[in-house]
Amino acid sequence: MKDKTAFFTGHRNIQKSLYPIIEKELKKLIIKLINKNIIYYGVGGAVGFDTVSALTILSLKKYYPQIKLILVLPCKSHTKYWQYEDILLYEQIFKQANKVVYISEHYTKNCMLDRNIHLVKNSSYCISYLKHYTGGTAYTVAQAKRLGLTIYNIAKNI
Repeated sequence: MKDKTAFFTGHRNIQKSLYPIIEKELKKLIIKLINKNIIYYGVGGAVGFDTVSALTILSLKKYYPQIKLILVLPCKSHTKYWQYEDILLYEQIFKQANKVVYISEHYTKNCMLDRNIHLVKNSSYCISYLKHYTGGTAYTVAQAKRLGLTIYNIAKNI
């Protein structure tokens, strides 16, 4: 399954005006990956890039029903401090996911990091939105590179 899996990692704070541009770039890349028989797509369930990525996969499922959205979530309460509108959108995504994996039952200081490592270790492709080379996204992309995953940074196109 790993050789047919890609995952997404990116920043949470992205201008909403960029979402359509990001979605367009994601669609082009995902269609190329689908043509390489990549059918599983792991998403960490955060706001920002994770949300845009999940919605893009769900929109493409209409045309490519073989693709699967896998939510890899840090813990069951990870939306506890989110804004109401973000929770509603997350719940729509959650209901349509093909599979949901929880890294931890409850929040721990490492559950976000453990979620990212799980995504890296179970994938062959890393699709990122990386503009800042510090923080969780930068660390996750570095781990993907260290383990030899093919990495795409769509932020370079935006």
